[in-house]
Amino acid sequence: MTDNIQGTALITGASTGLGAVYADRLARRGHDLILVARNGAQLAERAAKLRADHGVAVDVIAADLAKSDDVTRIEQRLLDDAAITLFVNNAGMSLNGGTLENSASEIQTIIALNITAAARLGIAAGKAFGARGKGKIVNIASVLALAPEQFEGVYSGSKAFLLNLSIALANSVRDQGVLVQAVLPGATRTEIWERSGKDITAFPAEMVMEAADLVDAALLGLDRGEEVTIPPLADEGQWAAYQDARLAMGPGLSRRAVAERYRVSEAV
Repeated sequence: MTDNIQGTALITGASTGLGAVYADRLARRGHDLILVARNGAQLAERAAKLRADHGVAVDVIAADLAKSDDVTRIEQRLLDDAAITLFVNNAGMSLNGGTLENSASEIQTIIALNITAAARLGIAAGKAFGARGKGKIVNIASVLALAPEQFEGVYSGSKAFLLNLSIALANSVRDQGVLVQAVLPGATRTEIWERSGKDITAFPAEMVMEAADLVDAALLGLDRGEEVTIPPLADEGQWAAYQDARLAMGPGLSRRAVAERYRVSEAV
């Protein structure tokens, strides 16, 4: 990597979809890049184009983040490379079919990638950036974190996990000069649909956002210091009301006494 005042951005799932758009946008901003994905040849092609188009340094790491040893390599890079100032925690997958239509192996793989790897890398970045007193972490969650009734529950559950982790991590590192942003896309035109056997064209056109628009909006939210960014949500007040209602329950969520509505009344 070069001595770059913007610092280096490490992006997982960088070969296609949102990760590839983040790579382009961050290179335009002058960041050097570390691109992580399974397909090394595809990464090398993308890196060559980014170098040629934007004049930034680009390193590539071929890694399968569903495998613990590969996650360890990326964790170590985050911890050791002081040039890294931005981590885009983007790698993820969805299941082909519903929750009850997948094998134990398929469930294990999505949890390994969407939850275990995402958590390990986000936490490693939090530790590294906190120690350095600066940095930004972008966790790509989903609006399905707020809508578990839709689609299959493992994917939406994994994104709810990542949203919860982001909020907790933000509270832990905010005072250390680190910004943690959870991005919640709605239906977005990327390769994840085809890979999971779903047809994005089955959605009404007005529901599907282009990947470039999503990333541009998310980066604007990051520039504004947002800790939760929901690009398709027009009424920010709805998110604020949701948060207020959730936080208002806090004092009543753990009490010595059973709530009155759960007490059995004895017949006289």
